[in-house]
Amino acid sequence: MEFQASSSVPTRRRIMIVDDHPIVRQGLRHLLNAEADFEVCAEAPNKEEALAAFERMRPDAMIVDLSLEHGDGMELVRDIRQRDTQLPILVLSMHEESIYAERLIAQGASGYIMKQAASGELLGALRCVLSGEIYLSEIMRQHRRPAVRDLRALDAESPLQRLSNRELQVLGMVGRGVSSRQIAVDLGLSVKTVESHRQSIKRKLRLDTNSQLMQFAVSCYSTPQGAMQI
Repeated sequence: MEFQASSSVPTRRRIMIVDDHPIVRQGLRHLLNAEADFEVCAEAPNKEEALAAFERMRPDAMIVDLSLEHGDGMELVRDIRQRDTQLPILVLSMHEESIYAERLIAQGASGYIMKQAASGELLGALRCVLSGEIYLSEIMRQHRRPAVRDLRALDAESPLQRLSNRELQVLGMVGRGVSSRQIAVDLGLSVKTVESHRQSIKRKLRLDTNSQLMQFAVSCYSTPQGAMQI
């Protein structure tokens, strides 16, 4: 009697990449497609295209850069979470984990990993969120102490937590050297509204001058040395 061998090929999980740098998307695509259990089903450079691709492709998970062309990953996480409460969303960023991780987890992200991490860590983080867990670096886990599942309910101690999501977004763009006029264009706001946000940020962070605001923003959002080893 002949027996047919059962297939041992694992199911490939469909991953969507959202990053405004084509080279980064290309590197991630090659990294993921080389794995037996992943395939990239869609890519997008900004929030609008990401939302359209999400509705069209319905991926198994998303990798989202925090800093996007015309908007940011924080807004995208919020909008995707309104459409799908279960989709694993792994945020990939050059910004320090301690600044953003808790805020993003509270908004519905499934994990946070920095771009300077090794490719093996990214793959592990993606598998972690696909299994239904929340991923943070070991350093962040040790720093926060509580079980990761409780992070969504935590109030962080950082002064940055005094800022609204929009103020945090404006501060990040200031730190990247974006002018108030360009911030207004990118976020669909008036220059007057952007200046109002800047004044509110200074007040909440107890900064007196625009120069102090710039120095603080740059210190928070400067690009770390090194890059993800894809």
